[in-house]
Order: sequence, then C-alpha cells, then structure tokens
Amino acid sequence: MLQRRTFLKSGIAAFAVFGFAEEAFGGSYLNRASMLLRGAELEARALRARFHDKELARVTHDLALCRTKTAQEMTVPDEVKRAHPHLLLVLESYERAAEAAVRVSQKDFLVALARARDEERIFVAVLKQEGWALPN
Repeated sequence: MLQRRTFLKSGIAAFAVFGFAEEAFGGSYLNRASMLLRGAELEARALRARFHDKELARVTHDLALCRTKTAQEMTVPDEVKRAHPHLLLVLESYERAAEAAVRVSQKDFLVALARARDEERIFVAVLKQEGWALPN
C-alpha cells in the first residue's frame, strides 16, 4: 500500500513537471520576446518624438544593437522556431530606424519603423498559427 502511494505521488509529480514543461519553456521565450519588442517600441516612440536629438539617437542605436544580438543568441524552443526569424527582422528594423536617426535621415527612419511594425504583425500571426500569444 505504501509503495502504491509513493508510485502514485511520483506519477502525479512527473505529470506536473512534464505536462507543464512545454508551456513554461514556451512562456519563457514569449516573455523574453515581449520584453525585447516592448523596449524597442518604447525607444522608437521616444526617438520619433525627439528625432533631432543626436545623443538620444546614438544611445537608442547602441541599445538596438544589443537587443538584436541578444535575440540572435537566445534559446528558441521548437514550438516557436518558425516565428523567431520574424522577431529578428522586427528588431533589425528598429536598429535600422535608430541608425537612420543617427544619420538624421527621417525618410529612412520612417520606412524602417513601418517595416518593424509590419514584421511584428507577421511575428504575432505566426505565433498565433502555432498556438501561442505574446503576454500583455
């Protein structure tokens, strides 16, 4: 009887670990992706409002480079592998927008921002096809 209880408890514990591991791992990626996207969007809004602030543009560009590098090197679960290239394209577009602001090229800045937003819509759509959604 004691062995049966121990076996039952072990089975429940294993189900809890393996049953929720996929969701937890996907959730970690989604949290990281959301954080990277929200940071890029916040900086782009600030830069758009203060486009001629060269120092702000330089700092924003430095942050965008780091954000892009981080996304390139992060662990990507199999469940979202199809979506991840779109995240990279979003972040690279924000980096190009910041670089255009450093050069004070408003046209290039606005084009890169539009590309970032378009690519983010694709990223979210691919995630949705795979059964995932970014946290709010």
